Amino acid sequence: MSTDTTASVSTHILDTSVGRPAEGVAIQLAARFGRSAHYGQGGDWQALGGSATDADGRCKDLPALPEGTTHVRLDFAVERYFESHSEKKQADAQQDAPANRDSGAFFPEVAITFAVEPGEHYHVPLLLNPFGYSVYRGS
Repeated sequence: MSTDTTASVSTHILDTSVGRPAEGVAIQLAARFGRSAHYGQGGDWQALGGSATDADGRCKDLPALPEGTTHVRLDFAVERYFESHSEKKQADAQQDAPANRDSGAFFPEVAITFAVEPGEHYHVPLLLNPFGYSVYRGS
């Protein structure tokens, strides 16, 4: 939960190639502190820990953000997810998709960085398929 001095983050993943939640995707959370007029000139990234998506594709137990967090980075390790799901191969065959690399994912990882304000909750869903992804601020 967020307070007046901190923000909070949650996420979930939907595998749009099969229309199902993506279970078992490892997610790492990092934070940066300090404001700057130029992106990237704040403090260094601090790893806070991580979790993995549940059967519903949700990651409900990400670590809390420390006071003073101004930017957050979510790192999604999606390559192993695609390696372990044979359903992806069926989707490729149905879509006559181009040949994949051996890993089965064009993007082996997805890193999403966003700004946060104290007292706000940020739900950042990832819509994923083997050849692309999109994110948005959810509710």
